[in-house]
Amino acid sequence: MLADHRKHASQHISCAVITVSDTRIKTTDKSGKKIKEFLQKYDHQVNLYQIVPDEGDQIRLAVEKAIYSEKIDAVIVNGGTGISHRDVTIESIEPLFDKQLPGFGELFRYLSFQHDIGTASILSRATCGVANHCVIFSIPGSTGAVTLAMEKIILPELGHIVKEIHKDIGR
Repeated sequence: MLADHRKHASQHISCAVITVSDTRIKTTDKSGKKIKEFLQKYDHQVNLYQIVPDEGDQIRLAVEKAIYSEKIDAVIVNGGTGISHRDVTIESIEPLFDKQLPGFGELFRYLSFQHDIGTASILSRATCGVANHCVIFSIPGSTGAVTLAMEKIILPELGHIVKEIHKDIGR
């Protein structure tokens, strides 16, 4: 059954990559570059790439720009998912969700626990949801976390998720 879903999944997804950081610029954004490389390796398009500071209004505006663009089907946000005072990514994007996919964060933390992070995985607030017929993934900004999320969860399910979101709207 799972193989059947994946066989009929969307193959070429239009994506936005948003890095949340006060210190990174495009030349030093290793995690944003890593996400773009993964997407391009699997023949997905990156139609928007942006770095925004850890400021709630700027994070929200960047994600809204992506989800209201007809060129974007998936948004991957990295950074700002921890518990420090400056980590406001989750508070900025969750109000945009029409539907939340709690299994993403649960699975990410479980895999992080198994991949040498151990019990510190409880500090991650990684999340996923759907807004305006667009899937939004929010993951930590470390390259290890990006690699884990992309390889083990996002890339295997991205086409299937987009297909499910679009099946009732004819997109």
